[in-house]
Amino acid sequence: MKRKVALATGLAAVTVAGSIALTMPQVNAAITAAPAAPKAAADPVPTAVAESRATTSASALVAEKPKLFFKGGHDELVKRQVVSQHGLQYVAYTRTYQGLQVEGGDAVVVTDANGKVLDNYVAQQQALSVGTTAKISAGTAVKTARKQLTKVTSVDAGTLKVVAQEAGVLAYEVVVSGSKRAEGRLVPSVLHVFVDATTGTVMNDLTRDDVVDAAGHGAYYGDVTINTQSSGGQFVMSDATRPGLACGPQTGQPFTSTTNVWGTGSATDLVTGCVDAMYTVSEEWDMLREWLGRNGIDGNGKAFPVRMGLQDVNAFWNGSRVEIGHSSDNRRLLTTMDVLGHEFGHAINQFTPGGSSAGNEAGGMNESTGDIFGALTEFFANDPKDKPDYTVGELANLTGNGPIRNMADPSKVGDPNCFSSAIPSTEVHAAAGPQNHWFYLLAEGSRPTDGQPTSPTCNNSTVTGIGIEKAGQIYMATLNRKTSSWTHAKARAASVASAAQLFGNGTECATVKAAWTAVSVPAGSNEPACTGTGSTTAPTTTPTTAPTTRPTTAPTTPPTTAPTTGPTTAPPTAPSGDCQAGFASHDSGAIAAGATAVTGTFTAAGGRHTACMAGPSGTDFDLYLDKNVNGRWTNVAKSTGETARENIAYTGTTGSYRYRIVSYSGAGNAVLGWNAPA
Repeated sequence: MKRKVALATGLAAVTVAGSIALTMPQVNAAITAAPAAPKAAADPVPTAVAESRATTSASALVAEKPKLFFKGGHDELVKRQVVSQHGLQYVAYTRTYQGLQVEGGDAVVVTDANGKVLDNYVAQQQALSVGTTAKISAGTAVKTARKQLTKVTSVDAGTLKVVAQEAGVLAYEVVVSGSKRAEGRLVPSVLHVFVDATTGTVMNDLTRDDVVDAAGHGAYYGDVTINTQSSGGQFVMSDATRPGLACGPQTGQPFTSTTNVWGTGSATDLVTGCVDAMYTVSEEWDMLREWLGRNGIDGNGKAFPVRMGLQDVNAFWNGSRVEIGHSSDNRRLLTTMDVLGHEFGHAINQFTPGGSSAGNEAGGMNESTGDIFGALTEFFANDPKDKPDYTVGELANLTGNGPIRNMADPSKVGDPNCFSSAIPSTEVHAAAGPQNHWFYLLAEGSRPTDGQPTSPTCNNSTVTGIGIEKAGQIYMATLNRKTSSWTHAKARAASVASAAQLFGNGTECATVKAAWTAVSVPAGSNEPACTGTGSTTAPTTTPTTAPTTRPTTAPTTPPTTAPTTGPTTAPPTAPSGDCQAGFASHDSGAIAAGATAVTGTFTAAGGRHTACMAGPSGTDFDLYLDKNVNGRWTNVAKSTGETARENIAYTGTTGSYRYRIVSYSGAGNAVLGWNAPA
């Protein structure tokens, strides 16, 4: 039956012949009883007052405890935004160094409604100390960046920045738009390329693409409710109640009509596809508001446009809009909830602190974020034509193989269920598996009783879910703590803190932990304690996948109580004197103020590392243990207290390591002793 959409003048309801219209009251009535709201949601403090208190407290923390943020004399932390959700305030900062923007210098301070600081999260790992005079020109950097795409349609002039890697790297960020070759074909790309301003080489570990794509499907929802506008005797497919949400063809302008009737019912008709899109995004917007407490897609009351007619078997978010293509048989537009919810999930990820990070691990978590918001939208809408589930692309059968991802059991479509050292080098859509699996276990558990499928765990434990609404609230709060260079270890630490602050240290907190453990992401030593039970059956065997190579000591964020400046790793029993007695390896030497000293590389077996470092009285020296991962030095443990003496204890895997001693303040001779597993 053909579908048409009729609207009254102005903001109006859309109807489609032959189906049942679903208005928001009807949708809400169809949703099962909502779980209890987070305990913080009832805080009576007005939002404006809470945000003002949060800003004041965060500013005071930065001023009084600069070491928490590795802030040096040339740094400025600039408030980006304050987001209020469920009684918690998230104050996000960016950083400048000698007036240059810092890539990877972001931070987040979390407070309650009264301005009490609960947490702080910092992407940077040490203070910056780098020159700001480039040795290559911006024009040279642009020429290098252009070579990273097969076809270039536009390129900006390049921006000189400081990259927060160790003491800092001066680099140009160049944004190149065009196409790249992937899987034997050209696909759209908006590539952020970082070119070292000293050597002229591309910093591949920082390169990221704003175009985040996902294959999907087209299906229709019958009679639905959308909003349009009336202007100059015409009707415009633009939603004034959700600013920024509009839909149209590749020209970039929204569709218009002389009558308020939209769509033909054809699955390939672009206007009909826009009706589906406007309906779906409005459901996602309402879900964000009613379930998660978020104001719009970007957190500040705005959405983004959708363009139909992409001549590709694809749909993607490009950093400022969603592009919709068609199925492989060219019979359907890709406009269902799991596709559009996924693409706007990328937008949510981009517009939370830390933005979208480079690298396959962070990229996989970004893909997972899209899948999570697609599932949340489906469950909120509860549309009988697209019953809520945790698979992606199931109605499209895009390539004849059914769903393209399965959150309950990623292995069913060939993706990993469990985190391992292989994830950082796994293709991003497959790398979504561990976090997708975690979210499913958190929401539904391993043995759901509501008709959802059973889910295997990586440690043979049984996890009891807390429901998708609570799981979504915890995940949204986790994203609000996100910093650049996001990892599964950081997400675990942030999600446990989120659960504890939203719901207390009971069942929800324990279930977050149990679900992460069940997908092989281990706990950090500063993780909050939980009093509830998150796993009804203890593991009976060892994990079925290799454990992560990330540190099993403290995460890079402080505990959920008042911020601390103490060591971020558990100290061993350190000897007295010069930190050399009792250690098999030693090093010493003079360190200038703000400088870094690095030991030689050494090879270690799997096991426990211990180290002790002492500097002159009155100095503030920090100690870092790095591991060579895929040819790049990666910090795996650190001790960064406000003293001249630091200790590290870390359990790691076989590989090449080194120690770094960094002067945060002061100068003088440092002595280091360490033991490495043989």
